[in-house]
Amino acid sequence: MKTLLLCGGIGKRMFPIAEDKLLLNFLGRPLLRHQLDKMKEAGLQDLVVVANPHNVSQIERIIREAAGFRASFVVQEEALGIANALETAHRFLKGQLLIINPNDVFETAALTSLLRSGKRGGSARGGAAGTADRGAAGTADRGAAAYLVGYEVKDYFPGGYLVTNSRNELRRIVEKPPRGEEPSRLVNILLHLHTEAADLMKYIARVETERDDVYECALDLMVREGRRIRVVPYSGFWKAIKYPWHIFGITRHFLDHCRPSISPTAQVSPRAVVEGRVIIEDGVRVLENAVIRGPAYIGAKSIIGNNVLVRDYSHIGRNCVVGYSTEVKGSYIGDNCWFHSSYVGDSIIDDNCSLAAGTVLANFRFDERNVRVKVSGQVVDTGLDKFGAIMGAGSKTGINASVMPGVRIGPSSFVGSHVCLMRDLPANKLVMMEPRYRVLDSDIIAADNKKADLMKKLEKL
Repeated sequence: MKTLLLCGGIGKRMFPIAEDKLLLNFLGRPLLRHQLDKMKEAGLQDLVVVANPHNVSQIERIIREAAGFRASFVVQEEALGIANALETAHRFLKGQLLIINPNDVFETAALTSLLRSGKRGGSARGGAAGTADRGAAGTADRGAAAYLVGYEVKDYFPGGYLVTNSRNELRRIVEKPPRGEEPSRLVNILLHLHTEAADLMKYIARVETERDDVYECALDLMVREGRRIRVVPYSGFWKAIKYPWHIFGITRHFLDHCRPSISPTAQVSPRAVVEGRVIIEDGVRVLENAVIRGPAYIGAKSIIGNNVLVRDYSHIGRNCVVGYSTEVKGSYIGDNCWFHSSYVGDSIIDDNCSLAAGTVLANFRFDERNVRVKVSGQVVDTGLDKFGAIMGAGSKTGINASVMPGVRIGPSSFVGSHVCLMRDLPANKLVMMEPRYRVLDSDIIAADNKKADLMKKLEKL
């Protein structure tokens, strides 16, 4: 059986985060590496990787370092959807085919339950979906053309929804319905097992649509023509990265399931406080009076300065300097970032960013409502009442700069001193305050006795 990894997509809704989602680091390793570990646990070895021209070399390196896999690589020149990815890799696809989107984070149980269902199913040449069966388990016993993992959600999710019958057989897929028009609560997780790849490709070739939903239309066509597609329910952990703020949920998952540890090469001052589920990597320095209150992660060779507070699911990358009197709360921070006397609340900060002294990344609205972000011209409710800034790689702030909740700062852009940024800032831009002060002659004479009187009072305390 071949496992197809869909790594060729581009996160159009992730601005200003430019890194491919599967290459984002969690606990010091790319997300893809964590996914490969799950595949290895499930016994998967033969991979077909559809990458794009920009990430193929990095993905090759990650898979090589993971070891234990046989991998073939193809490059999808443009992000034209799942069907195009399958067509790009068609020469490698024979027999059983498992399709995985590695941007979705799930537990190994999602893979193993899907594989068990396919193994029980056997041949897919059984009767049409409407024929009598022996219930849900009996349906699996009679075989299906494909098996899809479905996840029941409570809140709206911008993805595909599955409509099934009482026997967990697929009736139709509704791709990205408007909020409030969801046909079910069952979301399509892109963990799909096809019993015969060649049959799937024949259906894809017959689809006529102007949208990028060719693959989903092919599944609908299979159902209409009597091919059985079984939905395998899954209720464990699952998070998909569709928007930048979804990174928070992934971070919480990894921190909740990690083992706390402090590297023997780390230097933690006896006057610092480290408590709770905390990982401190190699070469980290934690200086006097710093407090790290887990869950939290501190990447290799980072410095946590004097009087710093790191708390509540904060994730700090490699080679960062969190300088004097900075508070980092519930934030995801990339590599090589530098802060000084700043407040970083519930924010997402990409690599190589810098916050000058007095910078505040605000995370709470006056009206206490959910923070909303404008994405591709549409205002999107993040579902979070506490959410700070999103800063692209290489962006910086000047002293005493303030950024309002949910504001996005493009890569390599700069927020000048004393600016209160209330709107998104595109990439490669500089925003500065116009000087309004005046220079006047001064006739003020300081009274020395006031300072002396105050010092006397202090001496009596």
